[in-house]
Amino acid sequence: MRTGKEYVDSLNDGRKVYINGIEVSDVREHPAFKGIIETLSGMYDFSSDPDNGMIFKTEWGSEGNNVFIIPRTKQDQADRHEAIYKWAKLTAGFVGRSPDHVGGFLAGFAGKPEVFARGKPEFADNVINFYHKVVSEDLYVTYAIIPPQNDRSKTAQDQENRFTQVGVLSENDKGIVIRGAQMLGTGSAVSDYIFVSCIPPLKPGDEDYALSFALPVNAKGLKLYCRKPYAVDKSGTFDYPMSTRFDESDAFLVFDDVFVPWENVFVYRDISLLQAQFFETAAHVLGNNQAQIRLSVKMKFLIGIARKVTAMNGIDKIPGVVEKLGELASLSSIVEGMVQASESTAMERPAGVISPNPRFLYGAMGMQADLYPRALHILRELCGAGVLQLPSSIHEMINPETRDDISTYIRSSNATSEERIKLFRLAWDVIGSEFAGRHHQYEMFYAGAPFVAKNYSFRNYGYDEPVEMVDSFMHNYDFSTGASEKGGKN
Repeated sequence: MRTGKEYVDSLNDGRKVYINGIEVSDVREHPAFKGIIETLSGMYDFSSDPDNGMIFKTEWGSEGNNVFIIPRTKQDQADRHEAIYKWAKLTAGFVGRSPDHVGGFLAGFAGKPEVFARGKPEFADNVINFYHKVVSEDLYVTYAIIPPQNDRSKTAQDQENRFTQVGVLSENDKGIVIRGAQMLGTGSAVSDYIFVSCIPPLKPGDEDYALSFALPVNAKGLKLYCRKPYAVDKSGTFDYPMSTRFDESDAFLVFDDVFVPWENVFVYRDISLLQAQFFETAAHVLGNNQAQIRLSVKMKFLIGIARKVTAMNGIDKIPGVVEKLGELASLSSIVEGMVQASESTAMERPAGVISPNPRFLYGAMGMQADLYPRALHILRELCGAGVLQLPSSIHEMINPETRDDISTYIRSSNATSEERIKLFRLAWDVIGSEFAGRHHQYEMFYAGAPFVAKNYSFRNYGYDEPVEMVDSFMHNYDFSTGASEKGGKN
């Protein structure tokens, strides 16, 4: 279990990160990353403190964070849930790619390594060894598992540039050399390792791109191109409490003939195994269980803002407002309830891994693209113009020439000017800022296009029982019993 300082110190390792066409000399000092690094450092300090109950003893003798545990009992699952929930509360659910997300995928891989042995026996060892390394060293792993959006009507082999998507250029007895690009490296600029793979299905002929491997962020030839940061040039945390602390950044990854040693390779030129790693192990379920626990915290946070805004404006007793608050409560309860349902009916997999029931897990995911935008819309309605008519920054609250006007006129009958502005600034950073817009997009496309998320729900619901119910009902009547005595007579 490493401390926050140890995490921060590890980031000065020569990684190639670019913003605005300029290489970042040290991510620890750049304003685009300082806030999220401080947040992650705080998460590491929290989890490494024994008083917070997030530490478990691994089967190989080291200590580990409960977010990384392979759940083999209901108690393991409960401990894992509690640890993920505690971490999510530190960020109000607004850091989507914290170390526990990909950590869940890696736990799923290591829970059924025999799947990887179908490629090569040593690939199973690679998966287990890397999982042990991540847990023992308390590493932060992110992933890039989506090909670039070039021509999405074509798979990798059909692109004009053969290495648009990351693929294998060559191999030798020590490893492979890869070339191309991959997205969407959320958090990658401030992580330790990147897990690189491809979750969209490939087709025969795409074998060069059917890869799965882990790579340190400072690997030679790896370049990270980050989107526009939302923390830069902000007036401070009071004005932008979310943007300045939780902007985890998204990066486009370019692999310029990067060497990957065989011990870091999990899948190699195997299209069927590329999909099996996610869906024949507990990886996809455990990773998305973390995401839904995090989302449940985020939805609660939105409700809290809405409740406080309506109380501060004195409108929380109006029937129409109560209706909106009730709808928010329903939306939040759906996410929280589906998480609880999936865990309370958890299933034991053949390898002895306990994983949440996919019927309820993917049921919530299938509605995520509708639930979160609807919650934002309601919060916007409840805030009204209050989030627009605010001082341009905190400086107008402290400037002797302006502070009296601000404190006199921008206030509430039950709150001071500072309290009102602070709350509505928070609301704006959740619903209206660039940071807010990015999170709106993130939750809508978290599982891919909405039809992809709904397909997960379709494939995992289990239609045997509902179809049997219909068959049984229809069996109780037939053509001969369907007509009345007078039916059909003139």
